[in-house]
Amino acid sequence: MMKITAIAPLCLGMALFSATAQGAPAIYPVDTARFLGGAKFDFKVEFDREISASEADVRINGKSAADVFGAKPEFIKNEEGKGSAVILRNVTLKPGKYTVSAKDGREEARAGWDVYGTPDTPKAKNVILLIADGLSMGHRTGARLLSKGVTNGMYNGYLSMDTLPHTGMLGTCSVDSIAADSANTASAYMTGHKSSVNAIGVYADRTKDPFDDPRQETIAELLRRKTKKSIGIVSDAEIEDATPAAVVSHTRKRSEKAAIVGMFADIRPEVLIGGGSAYFLPRTVPGSKRKDEKDYVEDFRKAGYSLATTRTELLEVMEKTPDRLLGLFHTGNLDGALDRKQLKKGTVSKFPDQPDLTDSMDAALKVLSKNPEGFFLMLEAGLVDKYSHPLDWERAIYDTIMFDKVVAKAQAFCDANPDTLLIVTGDHTHALSIIGTVDDTLPGELMRDKVGIYAAAGYPDYKDADGDGYPDDVNVKKRLAAFIGNYPDHYETYRPKVDGPFVPAVKDENGHYIANAAYKDIPGAQFVPGNLPRTESTGVHAIDDLVVGARGPNAEQIRGFMNSTEIFRIMAEALALGR
Repeated sequence: MMKITAIAPLCLGMALFSATAQGAPAIYPVDTARFLGGAKFDFKVEFDREISASEADVRINGKSAADVFGAKPEFIKNEEGKGSAVILRNVTLKPGKYTVSAKDGREEARAGWDVYGTPDTPKAKNVILLIADGLSMGHRTGARLLSKGVTNGMYNGYLSMDTLPHTGMLGTCSVDSIAADSANTASAYMTGHKSSVNAIGVYADRTKDPFDDPRQETIAELLRRKTKKSIGIVSDAEIEDATPAAVVSHTRKRSEKAAIVGMFADIRPEVLIGGGSAYFLPRTVPGSKRKDEKDYVEDFRKAGYSLATTRTELLEVMEKTPDRLLGLFHTGNLDGALDRKQLKKGTVSKFPDQPDLTDSMDAALKVLSKNPEGFFLMLEAGLVDKYSHPLDWERAIYDTIMFDKVVAKAQAFCDANPDTLLIVTGDHTHALSIIGTVDDTLPGELMRDKVGIYAAAGYPDYKDADGDGYPDDVNVKKRLAAFIGNYPDHYETYRPKVDGPFVPAVKDENGHYIANAAYKDIPGAQFVPGNLPRTESTGVHAIDDLVVGARGPNAEQIRGFMNSTEIFRIMAEALALGR
């Protein structure tokens, strides 16, 4: 049995290996990398000038890279005019501590790696990873207030995610920035390696090709190589978007969505559900976003997948519980719960029969549970993020409520299947805070005068007469006062956007984003000068820590503060992927 490395981060001394001299070689995996023994990765060293092969001195624990990996690295004399490089692809390491040194005759760089093992015997049969994209404490608080309510200072009920027995905090910084997007944050969960902004399943190198960067084996690839488990990927955003794509993909540019569909086809997850059908359809089909004639819908059909494009079709298909399921319910992102259930805005008129995320969860669990070997399921509530960016917090919180209903279904599955590890978190945060209420009955010419804080806040007027967990009306007279802490120029209306999703800023003739005048004449609307660069049309991600909750085998390792890559380690240990 392999020794399990402790959760504690690398000692401070390891950080001293980082090269600080300008012009020093770049090493991938990077310094402080902590990753799974036996998982495949690409090893690369970039020199910032052209050197000879004899000058490229690369050693791992004092031995040549060729001796350590059992293969001679490829030497690139001049990589795109930027200097020499050495590279080895699809290599592995046994658990242990490694010091990598790279010298070019002038400069030296060092990197420290901590390679861990796992038990030989799995602790869990199934792993369910639920990610609400952008989920922040403000979203959770808002969802609890709107769906449960408060009496005399006590919540009338808890969210399902509130009841998970093990909780912790996750740091989301990237290789290249303290800030993060869904590409590198989801990659941390799916590979155990940190990555760069916009990069999925790779270390971003200096080359132009978005597909040749040093790769990190994803959890889906490990499962295919080492187990007979099924794989499920579900989202209410485009299925090629960064979070679901990270389960299988390798690219420096998350925008390469057509290529990402091909990567899904290579892995063949047993369940693939979401939006983004435009990237599955050949170029000549109206609405397609492909630049070729490849028909991936037909490709998946030939591979034995049952297809559903509406909620009605999904329910019909699931009457017989197929072995493989492809659900594509929108050409882009699905519409959120507020629009589909109440307002009928967004693109609901064009796509009137979209499933709830709970419907997709039910279908995924039924298909995946057919495999006696178990499964891995990643489900993303992507719309929490999609609505938080444009400051449309009501829509974001309605979709947080929807996400929590998915968590409840997952908890029920765990009750019946205690050999399932469930992890619930976000991938990054948004700066959403609730500060009180907005009361239309309060006096004042300005809407800001109607914001109640402290004792004046009282309680909002939301009601849930039908008991479905969603307020019957989002546009009540006394509602939450919620604000996102970063924003472009915009008009704050202090009201829900019942006519359609909020578009806070539009581009002017100089290419700058300015406040959208469509909201200017709404009674009480207030111009708010932005605090972001004028290149930004919406709010951006926050760097605040994430909350993570868990239950099931190995869930006890979710505790305190952790780097986001530890989620991969905990899943890998539960499934014994290092054996």
